[in-house]
Parts: sequence; C-alpha cells; structure tokens
Amino acid sequence: MISLPVMENPQTKVILITGGSSGIGKACAKKFGSEGYSVVISGRNKSNLEEAVEALKTLGIKATGIVGDVSNESDCKRMVDAAISEYGRLDVLINNAGMSMRAVFTDVESSVIRKLMEINFFGTLYCTKLAMPHLLKRKGTVIGISSIAGFQGLPGRTGYSASKFAMQGFLDALRIENRNTGLHVLTVCPGFTESNIRNSALVADGSAQGESPREEKKMMTSDEVAAHIFKATLARKTRLILTGEGKLVNFLGKFFPSLVDKLVFNAMAK
Repeated sequence: MISLPVMENPQTKVILITGGSSGIGKACAKKFGSEGYSVVISGRNKSNLEEAVEALKTLGIKATGIVGDVSNESDCKRMVDAAISEYGRLDVLINNAGMSMRAVFTDVESSVIRKLMEINFFGTLYCTKLAMPHLLKRKGTVIGISSIAGFQGLPGRTGYSASKFAMQGFLDALRIENRNTGLHVLTVCPGFTESNIRNSALVADGSAQGESPREEKKMMTSDEVAAHIFKATLARKTRLILTGEGKLVNFLGKFFPSLVDKLVFNAMAK
C-alpha cells in the first residue's frame, strides 16, 4: 500500500513581507492572509503600518506589524525575530520594500543611487540572510519583487536598474546554491503597477517625485499582481514576468539587444 504525503494545513504557515503597508506588499498580505497564512508586515511609517494591520485583522487575518527600515540590518533582524517570536516559524519571505528614481545619470546625486542600493539590494540581502535558517528548516520560499529594470537597463533609472540587477543576480545565485536544500527562490517582475512607488520615487536631488505622469488605469492592479505571486509560490516557479511588454523585452534582448535599446529609449522618452 502506497501512503500519500500528508498535506500541511496552510493556516499554520507564516509569511513576512517587507514594505507591506502599501501597494504590492499590502496586496500580498491580504492575498496570502486570505489563504490562511499568518502575516507579518514591515514598513517605515508607523501610522500607515498600523492602519494596514487593522485592515487585515478586520478580514479575519492574523497580522503583526513591525516598524523598520530594511536598509538597517538590525531592523531586519527585528522583523525576522518578530515572526519567530509571534508564530514560531517562517515559511515565506517577500522582499518587497523598494524605492525608484527619475533622473538621468549626469544630473543625479550619487547619494540617491546609494540609497536605492541600500534599500532595494542590501535590504533584500539582510532580510534573506537573517531568515535563511528558518526558511531552510521549512523548505520555504524567498521572493524578490524586482522589475523589468532588473534585466534591461532603463534610461532615467540608472540607480534603480543597478539595484534590481544586483537583486536578481543575488537571487539567481541563491537559487542555484540551494538546488538540493529544498529552498524555493522566486523573482517577480511585475511591470508598471498601480502602487505608490512612482510617487515616492527620488529625483536628481533626492527629493520625492510626487505625482506620476503615467496613466494608472492601464496598469495591472496590486491585487492582480498579488494573485499571480500566490499562484507562482504554490507552483514553486523561479521567475514570474507579468506583462507582455516585459516578456517581449526579455526575449528580444537575448537576440536583438540593439533593437531593444532603441525601443526602450523611445518608450521611456514618452
């Protein structure tokens, strides 16, 4: 008689989401929480974080919020420690906290690019490093919310592209290192999404951009992105590119890089 493996109750699983008080992070908290996960979210703004936690709890989701900045390694440790202290385990880490920029390289201050690297790349590195012992124990999942800018340089986004290339290289190497450990590593490239990352993007002097010139109505919603991420997590996919535009750029870039450079320049110039 063949015995089938016992399926673990998803209600016992725990997810930590950085930058979980808005946008894609908040939508992922709602989606995973609605599927039975206990949720820990982090954010830098205390009031926004508390509001997000209360919203999750009203939906019947077990949720905890930790105020912290992922560019600070000690804050990342508090986030991971909170998940273990509160729920006793960690199954999924979504490295979602991120920042963008809008400035050509000749104009931008180097401190802006450094800040993006500290949040987008080192934030992912710190949280993943600290969560690894717990994730390996559960054969869990590390997710990085990246971008098309992580495999195709975008004009006016030099620092952002650099940080996302670094993130994706790190996660690719981590996935290969852990081929035989059971750790699942997923890189997500959502494309342009209805979120506040563009409004908070930094311009040349480091100040926030404010209103985005892009048309939000034509973009995928954060809830749609979260649903795709949940399915990809269950399927243990390694890469998720969510737009036809992104898939085309990724494919053509391998064979016609000069053409893609021209198309990207013209598209971003708009």
